[in-house]
Amino acid sequence: MTTIMEKPRSCDTFVVLPPLTINNVVIFGKNSDRPQNEVQEVILSQDRTRDSKLKCTYITIDECTDPINNVILSKPAWMWGAEMGANDKNVVIGNEAVWTNNNEGDGDARQKRLLGMDLVRLGLERGNTAEKALDVITSLLEKYGQGGPCSEYDDSHFYHNSFLIADYKEAWVLETSGKMWAAERIDSGYRNISNGLTIGTKIDKHSEGLFEKAEAMGLWDGKGLFDFSAAFSSGGDELRQKQGERLLKQATVTSAFDVTDMFRILRHKESGICRACDDTFPTQGSQVSSLSSVGISVHWFTATPDPSVSYFKPFVFTPNARISPYTESPSAPNREHHLYKLHSAHVLKNNNEKMSKVLADIENGCIAEITDFMKKYELKEKNINELDDLMKKCVETEVKLYG
Repeated sequence: MTTIMEKPRSCDTFVVLPPLTINNVVIFGKNSDRPQNEVQEVILSQDRTRDSKLKCTYITIDECTDPINNVILSKPAWMWGAEMGANDKNVVIGNEAVWTNNNEGDGDARQKRLLGMDLVRLGLERGNTAEKALDVITSLLEKYGQGGPCSEYDDSHFYHNSFLIADYKEAWVLETSGKMWAAERIDSGYRNISNGLTIGTKIDKHSEGLFEKAEAMGLWDGKGLFDFSAAFSSGGDELRQKQGERLLKQATVTSAFDVTDMFRILRHKESGICRACDDTFPTQGSQVSSLSSVGISVHWFTATPDPSVSYFKPFVFTPNARISPYTESPSAPNREHHLYKLHSAHVLKNNNEKMSKVLADIENGCIAEITDFMKKYELKEKNINELDDLMKKCVETEVKLYG
């Protein structure tokens, strides 16, 4: 019997590379749209305790024998994996739900295997570059497969995955169908993914025997260039994909794209990229990262739903980096962390425009302070250790604001 996967709803991931950015940085952004009332926490995992085996969301896999990276993650509180995050080697990853026409055997996403979100976290923990993270994800995908319910309370919500992986020199789009996959390297310009396959004939890496398997499945006639999307796609949200592409094109026309431009894209309501909390699949968390080869890389997280009424709080990996416990979910049934509860009460439920304006002003102040710090850091007038509590202080400032 053919498995029919529920069509994923929403989620968008973006990357902009030099020469379209200010200071030749790579800028990454993602909105994580998830089921209503599913809390997304932001955690910092450092020097994680290791054993010979690692329990992921549903299955146990072999632990990595190499050193693992410190990671900051924005994740649904109920699962081990993450929707998005960054590591201390300047690698960032976000994933998207996709659906394909390969839904039996290894392609049966109902089976509990590795979630796409598990693969995001594993790629960050084990990958020191974007390409290495890609290799980590694909090797684990081929070994263990992907699948399992992607919602804590809805067993019908399952899917295959695509990924956008970036570091300070390049980005990769990885798209999958069961254990089969194709990857495209991006070294300039911009790229975005939504909830559909986008890789055509430009395939820079792929799973072993991909072309032969596609032909054997009757998905390709073996003639001409192989097109991954044409072979495996069973539909996608092309409208939102094109809207995201349009917004990137408009924002990069002056070749001066910066993090505030990415903030604006993630807050864009008309395109469906930003979804309010009364939507069936609201934006539960957002991330923007600025990746630098010579300066400081900064990762911005909302840790609260709907970025249009939240503020992005900066984090920098330092030798003694800390974040606030207020963004980490408790083991209570509803999993609401302290910041989530306060933001919900003071901003979302009251539709508090005045509070949203104050949050925007605080965010602008953070941007100015980070910009000033970077300039002084390059002149050796500032020490990186001064940023140990950067995000912690920002979260606590927001908590105090809510009283």
